Amino acid sequence: MSSNLVIVYHRQPYTEVEVDGKIEYHENKSPNGIVPTLKSFFGRFDKGSWVAWKEAEDQNKPDFERRIEIEDDFGTYGVTRLPLTREQVKSFYEVSSKEAFWPILHGFKERYNYDPVDWPTFREVNWAFAEAAAAEAADGAVVWVHDYNLWLVPGYLRQLRPDVKISFFHHTPFPSADMFNVLPWRKEILESLLACDVVGFHIPRYVANFVSAARSMFEVDVTRRQKVEDDFASEFSALTEVSVPSELEFRGHKIRVQASPVGVDADYIEEVSQRPETDRMAAEIRAELGERRLLLSVGRTDYTKGGIDQLESFERILEANPDMLGKVKLMHVSVPANQNMTVYENIQADLEQMAGRINGRFGTLDWQPIALISRAIPFTDLVAYYRAADVAWITPLADGMNLVAKEFAAARVDGDGVLVLSEFAGAAVEMRSALLTNPFSARSMDSAIEQALAMEEVERKDRMKALRETVHKYDIRFWADHQMQALGGDAARAARANAA
Repeated sequence: MSSNLVIVYHRQPYTEVEVDGKIEYHENKSPNGIVPTLKSFFGRFDKGSWVAWKEAEDQNKPDFERRIEIEDDFGTYGVTRLPLTREQVKSFYEVSSKEAFWPILHGFKERYNYDPVDWPTFREVNWAFAEAAAAEAADGAVVWVHDYNLWLVPGYLRQLRPDVKISFFHHTPFPSADMFNVLPWRKEILESLLACDVVGFHIPRYVANFVSAARSMFEVDVTRRQKVEDDFASEFSALTEVSVPSELEFRGHKIRVQASPVGVDADYIEEVSQRPETDRMAAEIRAELGERRLLLSVGRTDYTKGGIDQLESFERILEANPDMLGKVKLMHVSVPANQNMTVYENIQADLEQMAGRINGRFGTLDWQPIALISRAIPFTDLVAYYRAADVAWITPLADGMNLVAKEFAAARVDGDGVLVLSEFAGAAVEMRSALLTNPFSARSMDSAIEQALAMEEVERKDRMKALRETVHKYDIRFWADHQMQALGGDAARAARANAA
């Protein structure tokens, strides 16, 4: 049976586990995240399917299950797995996406590496995704494509299936035209995205940047503009826009462009935070700290996350405030983003060297200023650390959104704690009650932490109350509904009818 909703995403919507020599498909470990939310939409349509890749040594191996049926808490849906060789994955994802696209999307032109990109392989993989989606889609179906490594899918899909409604969501920043146009494939990418019915981004700034880039390459008319809602127009954020285009016309085709901030499952995080075992673990962490204050930083090991800048700031703070020695601890969680990429290995080595130097310089027999954690922490344990921390220090140099900041606020059922947040994270546009700081300024970074540690309880709780209201109002369900409603017409009506 053809599907009314086809989701195209590089990740498979489950975890493969080998049990007694057989592969079983288990729910994703954490119910908090985008994948469970996307799967929840299958219940709103008569039939749904998912297209992803699966690494395969031999693409022609007869026992490779290209399509499987999954039955879980979200219903029954099909999953088409595209068999990609290790070489294809390396070329399409690890090289083209991470070494060429990623630095440009985040504004790091100096890290852009054009030479190893194999554009024909990128096209080939995107074509395979488009073919699989076309084969799954019913007449007039909704096809929802996710993220920049599938940039070319909408254009190919429009050629194959002009009848379907195509929505694309960009999960990273979208840079200014001057930065984006560094990519030699810019015209092909933009033409593909302009084949969509809806193109979604996290915040209005990325919408404006996309429209500017598109108009630098093509005759694109802005047929509608709108004022940005007050909730997404923080006057203190470097990423604020006052008004943005909301509809474009290109070659007679209308495209809706829309900002929808990805949120977290705030209700689920709050439930985890209130569990007795979370209470116990948070209490144990606080007891171990004693009177010391805990700064918590959580992110991937990536040059965009500003880990080095953060440790440099912490060193300056300890140097300038000798009264803090022995009284404050930084728990810096930096998890490698991709084990196969040497660029991240170098960053990890730099973090370890700097943390070791700071600990050696300031530490004592009973106190080390930095605990550097380089492994993933189970989400339930992380929530306990959110509960125990005095300050969450989230200061990426560039970030499409940053869900850690939202998780921290959702976890603070006690209504306390301070969030220090980079104004270059997309989340800063919404989370104006955080202490916003400029990670490119040493003075701004240092003073934000000093202010956070000195903040009185009344101000802490007022700020946290506003942050918690924001993360509940604009949660993960808001994001998904907002994007789906943008399709309008028959698709939205069908989804609402099936949900009723």
